[in-house]
Amino acid sequence: MKICLISFDFWHYDEHIVRKLKEKGIEAHHINIGAFTHKNFGERVKNTLSKIFAGKNLKHEKRQNFIIESLHTIGKQDQILVINPEAIEERVHQEIRKFAKRNIAYLYDSMSRNPAQHILHFFDSVFSFDDEDVKNFGFEKINNYNYLKYIPAEQQNPENDLFYITSYDKNRISRLNVLVKKLKYLSIQFRVIIAGKKSWKHKVQQIFDQTNADILTFKTKNIPHHELPDYYKNTKVILDLMRKNQTGLSFRIFEAMALEKKIIADNETLKNYDFYNPNNILILNESYNNIERDFFDTPYEKLPEDIYQKYTLDHWINTVFKIN
Repeated sequence: MKICLISFDFWHYDEHIVRKLKEKGIEAHHINIGAFTHKNFGERVKNTLSKIFAGKNLKHEKRQNFIIESLHTIGKQDQILVINPEAIEERVHQEIRKFAKRNIAYLYDSMSRNPAQHILHFFDSVFSFDDEDVKNFGFEKINNYNYLKYIPAEQQNPENDLFYITSYDKNRISRLNVLVKKLKYLSIQFRVIIAGKKSWKHKVQQIFDQTNADILTFKTKNIPHHELPDYYKNTKVILDLMRKNQTGLSFRIFEAMALEKKIIADNETLKNYDFYNPNNILILNESYNNIERDFFDTPYEKLPEDIYQKYTLDHWINTVFKIN
């Protein structure tokens, strides 16, 4: 079987899918559009001038053509999975369709954030992790996946009580600021990393209460994907704050499963899942005053094996690609 994955894999989650397919003996290819860059400084300057004076993004066009060129190199596939297909032009989807017996889409974001109605007719199956989109558009429901190696809690010695990593988002930073104030009286050992371009750093500092600023660490570049487990292993609890208009589960939930970490989240839908356990998952109320110190001090309660396996990458791949 030949399977190709097409995606903007900026956070390197998608490479785990390709690795697992190869482990299953499948000939797997990854067309990583996000890895396509300018060949030299001159091309970068040319692209900048083109955007300013012609309103044309040459890098975007080259990335679109890169997909077609890559498909011609690897040839016909049994299945092609496109993640977040709205970022790809219709002319390219027409070409992708010619190279696949079965064409699949997986939407990492909600339709309200990234509308994709205009290209969904190119796909035989459309998967989404967002409950509202599944209900409103008839997509096939699937969650994100647990891609990490299992490490039981008893093999870890975390120093922090609570850890949160995020890119800049004004709404989430505002909520975080309120939450930190609520936690101060509990003497919670709290660490936050805000990663990405530092152009927004002053915005965070304006929003965030300076008396709480000691918990913040700014990173101008994203944390390398392989380093994230080390940050998670050093905390008892992982914080997960939703994006606006999101109802699906983030990767934080599944990373927490693999490392047996508790979760504090503002996602009410967590109560609807079979892995939900109030001793492991605390869902914040509107005033954020339902947090107690005991949540951090009591041990993680292990998931039943069948529930844990249901959310693994192996199960995700078998479902999406219909592998028995």
